[in-house]
Amino acid sequence: GRTQFKVVIKALSPKEVARIYTPRPLDRNDGTFLIRYRMYGSVRKGLKIEILYGDQHVAQSPYILKGPVYHEYCDCPEEDPEIWQNVMSCPSQEPQITKDFISFPTIDLQQMLKEIPTKFSGTRGAIVHYTILNNHIYRRSLGKYTDFKMFSDEIFLSLARKVHLPDVEFYLNVGDWPVEYRKANDTPGPIPVISWCGSVDSRDIVLPTYDVTHSTLETLRGVTNDLLSIQGNTGPSWENKTERALFRGRDSREERLHLVKLSKENPELLDAGITGYFFFREKEKELGKVQLMGFFDFFKYKYQVNVDGTVAAYRFPYLLLGDSLVLKQDSQYYEHFYIGLKPWKHYVPVKRNLEDLLEKIKWAKQNDEEARKIAKEGQLMARELLQPHRLYCYYYKVLQKYAKRQASKPEIRDGMELVPQPDDRDSVCSCHRKKPLREDL
Repeated sequence: GRTQFKVVIKALSPKEVARIYTPRPLDRNDGTFLIRYRMYGSVRKGLKIEILYGDQHVAQSPYILKGPVYHEYCDCPEEDPEIWQNVMSCPSQEPQITKDFISFPTIDLQQMLKEIPTKFSGTRGAIVHYTILNNHIYRRSLGKYTDFKMFSDEIFLSLARKVHLPDVEFYLNVGDWPVEYRKANDTPGPIPVISWCGSVDSRDIVLPTYDVTHSTLETLRGVTNDLLSIQGNTGPSWENKTERALFRGRDSREERLHLVKLSKENPELLDAGITGYFFFREKEKELGKVQLMGFFDFFKYKYQVNVDGTVAAYRFPYLLLGDSLVLKQDSQYYEHFYIGLKPWKHYVPVKRNLEDLLEKIKWAKQNDEEARKIAKEGQLMARELLQPHRLYCYYYKVLQKYAKRQASKPEIRDGMELVPQPDDRDSVCSCHRKKPLREDL
């Protein structure tokens, strides 16, 4: 209707004042709305959440979120991980984590210390060696390509502000490709390297990608394409979307060039274009280059083609959260949440060489109701698996499971530096939990 409802989030106690930014609700176009807020200051008593239509409370408003409630940069970890996991509604099991640790009943830090620096820290290395001790993060970089450690630093520091992390020492691969390809019965056996992307023939332990992690941490701060804002910008309703499949992206895999050729031959089915050439520059003249397109505009199209980049295409979670049908190329690569998805239920699978892509687009056009249903199922599953609390829980559970299997105590090694918590000058932070005295640290 014409009257917009609004949401007001404020400190429960009139004696407390905290700046709280609450943008307008995101309309998910299915009768549900998503409310985001960001706090610049903590409240001790709690928050009051009011949902108003005009000046009337609706939907059982007001809601009370009991305090204390801390803002993102408040360094105030919960000492009891069980309490924190309950508050966060962490699932008891994450199937991908269970699967990833099968190869590692125990973790031999001494073997890793001997092997990993020599094996992976050459000129092309992208490994970061972390130790978390007394809830402080220490690290040293091995190799030349470790700039993306800023993303792992960011999430580990954020977690440490919320919950007391287990003492743990591990190697994180911040490069694109998984790195550990030995099988469990090889001699020597595989070692547990943690990566952002897995593959069917590697043994890396997978964390949520740096992309979805950063998106979660930066919601309402500077990134526009985050996992929440996308849900309120899914384009026209299904029946008003353009009945073609869309692809835009760099030339990071040959199949993407093939897509453009298919598009030129079948413009009524497919609109595919390369936005930047880096790997196949000689092809630019033949295939042409198209303008970058705002991500929200992707959802003007009914079907989205998801083709691998150098590894898994990290746009896949965003495409699923839209309101279009995702046609996903078969791939040996996966992200942490793929295990929860089923082909033909959450997306339509397409062969690796794309030979059946046009046939699948035609199928979707001829079976509109079924296509719409698969798009909706994929969207609902992605909303469930990619909620912010699920990502925090996932990171914590990987560290927890790893810590339990360490055969020796983690240490701060030569060359490691402390990764400091950011200065919190913008917001007031007063922690009411009992913190250990400096001497105890």
